[in-house]
Order: sequence, then C-alpha cells, then structure tokens
Amino acid sequence: MLFPLSDDDRRLSGPALVTWFLILANVGFFFVQAADAEFTYAWSTVPYEITSGQDIANEVPVGAATMSEIPQRPGPGPAPMIYLTLITSMFMHGGLMHIGGNMLYLWIFGDNVEHRFGHAPFLVFYLVSGLAASFAQIALDPDGLIPSLGASGAISGVLGAYLVLFPRNKVNAIFFFRVVSVPAFLVLGVYIVFQFVDGWGAIFSTEQMGGVAYGAHIGGFVAGALAALVYRLIGKKEQQSPLSPAMRRDPQNRPMW
Repeated sequence: MLFPLSDDDRRLSGPALVTWFLILANVGFFFVQAADAEFTYAWSTVPYEITSGQDIANEVPVGAATMSEIPQRPGPGPAPMIYLTLITSMFMHGGLMHIGGNMLYLWIFGDNVEHRFGHAPFLVFYLVSGLAASFAQIALDPDGLIPSLGASGAISGVLGAYLVLFPRNKVNAIFFFRVVSVPAFLVLGVYIVFQFVDGWGAIFSTEQMGGVAYGAHIGGFVAGALAALVYRLIGKKEQQSPLSPAMRRDPQNRPMW
C-alpha cells in the first residue's frame, strides 16, 4: 500500500559510511550466491543446526505429504563453527526482488539511524538486530530444517529504530500510483502491521509461510525499536544529530516525544 522511495534527509551532514559498507557487503554476498548455488544452503541459518550444534551436510526431507527434500550442503562445521551462519545469513538474499527491496529500505532509513547512533555503534546495532531476528525465528521453530536468510531481520531492526527516533520525519512513498509525502510512523506502522497480519499463521504454526520468515521480521523490528527506546531513555544527553538544526527551525520536524 505504501512503498517508500526516499525520506527527508537533505540536512544530513557527512556520508553514512557503515550503511554504504553494509549495502556493498549484501551485494557482494548476493554475487557469491549467484555464482555458487550451494553457498546459500551451506551458509544460511538452519534452526535445527543452531539448537543442536550439528552441521547438516546432506539432503533432508521436508513435509511427509510433499516428500520434498532440501539440498543441504556442508557449512562451517559443527558447534561452535556452525554459529557463524548466524552472521553470514545476515547478508544473504533469496532473489533480485528480495535484495532490491531490502537495499532500498536500508538506503532510505539506514543513514538517519547511523547518524544518530554513530558509525561504530550503528554497526553493532545492525548485527545485534540481525541476531535477535534469527533467534526469534529459531524460537518459533527450534527443530526447523528450512534455511533462513537473516538480512530482512537486520533491516527490520533499522526500521524499528527509525520509527522510534524519527517518527515524524517525512517519507516519500508510492500510494496507488501516486507519490505522497507522509510521516515515517505511517509508512513503518503499515509495514509492521502487515508483518503481524501476514505472519499470523507462521507465528502459530511455527512455519515459514511462502518462504518468508515473518518471525524474524517481527523480532528484528521489535529489537531495533527497543534498542532505540533504551538509547533515548537512559542517555544523559542525546548525541547531536545532523537533523537537530532542522528540528529547531521547524517544529513539524521535531520528534513525537
């Protein structure tokens, strides 16, 4: 319903170096996936591998009714090496539409959050959000054998933080073939509502509906929002933001709280 195109960051000063690095890392991993079809199965996160500490190296059956198999391939090895997939999967995607949408969201919303947190803290925040997303999906289906790609979960964390830090920042989005400018809380609110609605069955059946790990999306979003909330509540003084002068000049740009 609301497809974001850009946000109002005209007053941001300095490049968002970590955001650029993360985009390049995701694109680099995507080329590796395209060149080696087995790479995704070897280095994605499989819930059972994480909970058991074992590296599944052979085809495994999925669903008694379909009798289909997942062509698992040898990964980094048994525990503790298998836990590396929690990081590598965070930079992997399932296709062009998947990576295109994720990188667009990271490009639009990542720079603002990075400028507010700072470069190094933002990188740590991104990785922690991705881990929280993966653990949320694993908690829903600890014995699952379906590989999970955690890039969307980490980016959902960025969206959650943006919602808390910049709820009224203007976002340009497509709405029924028209470009409209709406507050960020509306765009991101629609996003998380759809994650809950579309993932309702996935949450209660502990399955990935349509190949989408909705539990990871929701887990990452909640983790990002909580991290930003804690940042705002416990900080003695909020880090100076490039948006601060704009907020002082235009009350409409001020945070909601």
